[in-house]
Amino acid sequence: MDKNEMLIEFGSDPKNESFARVVVAAFLTRTNPNLEEVSDVKTAVSEAVTNSIIHGYENGAGKIVIHAYIENRTLFLEIQDFGCGISDVRQAMEPMYTTKKEENRSGMGFSFMEAFMDELKVESEPGKGTTVMMKKEIGVEREQY
Repeated sequence: MDKNEMLIEFGSDPKNESFARVVVAAFLTRTNPNLEEVSDVKTAVSEAVTNSIIHGYENGAGKIVIHAYIENRTLFLEIQDFGCGISDVRQAMEPMYTTKKEENRSGMGFSFMEAFMDELKVESEPGKGTTVMMKKEIGVEREQY
């Protein structure tokens, strides 16, 4: 079995969203992904990190942790914040639901993560933070509709 992992922690500065995308994309290269797979993962990471910054920390200071590992050709990601948490995860995951309408947030972050990754799970506790867990198989032929 081929397994590799990384763990990074960075501040909730909005400028670090692009850093997170690039780091995960670079980590993913060992699986020889195609451009669509890299783009999918980068988009999902961007959405998860942006949610932590905007909603978890409400644009304030905090830490975001990304734990990623690859087993064979499957990428597993956990993106965690220690912010305000989500009281109703099911509601938060509904398309178009947002608590930041005044900031023109679309409420599609979790929907994008779900669309671009093979699996998505969200765990959260109010006052303690949120962990987004995602999985993506690399190099698997997708059914075309």
